[in-house]
Amino acid sequence: MKAPEDAAARRAVTPVICYPNDTLPRPPMALYRAARAGAKKIGEALAAPRAACSFEVPQGCFFRITSVEGPQVGDLNLWNRNDLGERFYSGKTRALHGTHLTAGERMWSSLPHLRPMATILEDTLGWYGIDAYGGAVHDVIGTRCDPYTGNLLSGAQYHHCCHSNLTRALADHLGVSLAEAEPHVHDVLNVFMCTGFTRDTGQYFMKASPVRVGDYLEFFAEIDLLGALSACPGGDCSSEHTSDAAACYPLLVEVFEPAEGALAGWEAPLPNGYDGSHGR
Repeated sequence: MKAPEDAAARRAVTPVICYPNDTLPRPPMALYRAARAGAKKIGEALAAPRAACSFEVPQGCFFRITSVEGPQVGDLNLWNRNDLGERFYSGKTRALHGTHLTAGERMWSSLPHLRPMATILEDTLGWYGIDAYGGAVHDVIGTRCDPYTGNLLSGAQYHHCCHSNLTRALADHLGVSLAEAEPHVHDVLNVFMCTGFTRDTGQYFMKASPVRVGDYLEFFAEIDLLGALSACPGGDCSSEHTSDAAACYPLLVEVFEPAEGALAGWEAPLPNGYDGSHGR
C-alpha cells in the first residue's frame, strides 16, 4: 500500500512513556542489603538440567539463583504461597520497569493485587546493559518455551520445555495432578536469558547468555512466596530453547533468613488500594 504524503511526519512523532514510574514506591535497598549481610541460609533447591524445582521463601527473607556448573538460563514463576491466585504479572512488570529487570526493580503480582512480590537485590550481570543488537539480560518479554507452541510449529511432542517442567514441579510440590497444576503456570522472568527484538521484523530474539559459573540474581521476598524454577532445555540459549542437544546445567536456589530485628521499620506491601467498584 502506498504511504501517505505525511508518512515521515507521522513516524517522527516523539514517543511518550506509557507508565512513568517516578511515583512508584522506592524499595529500601540499604535496609535490605544490611539485613542480607547478617542473614543465614535456611534452605536450598536444585533445578536439574531440563527439569525444574520448587521452593518456598517466607516474607522478609531472601533467595538467590546461581549458575553453578555452566552457562544456563532459567524460567522463574512466583506465587503468593497462601493464595495461588496471586502470581507474578510479567506484562505489568514490563510496563512499569521495561523489558529486562535488574537490581532495584520489582516483580509485581497479578490484578487485583498488583503489589511487589519480590525486589531484585543484587545482579552480577548488571554490567551487561543493552548491547549493540538491543539485547539485554533477565527479560519479562518471553513467555516460556512450551509444548503447545512446539507442536504448532513442528508437530513435536516435547516434554522437557519450561512450561512442562514448571507444571511437574508445581504438581509435585502441591501434591496435585498435572491437570490441576498447569493452569497456575504463568509467564516468567527469564533469569540470565539474553534477549531483545530485531529492528527489521520486530521478532523476539535470543543470543548466548553472558552468564558464567558463580553469577547470580538475588531477591528479597516482599510476601510469602512459592517459587518454581526451570533450567531451560536450551542451556545458554545460543541456538535454540527446546533441545535435547544443547549443553544444559543445573541452577541452584538458596534461601536466607535475616537476623531478628534486621528489618526494623520495614512495612510489608498491602494489596493494591483501588476500591474495586469499577464505576458501579
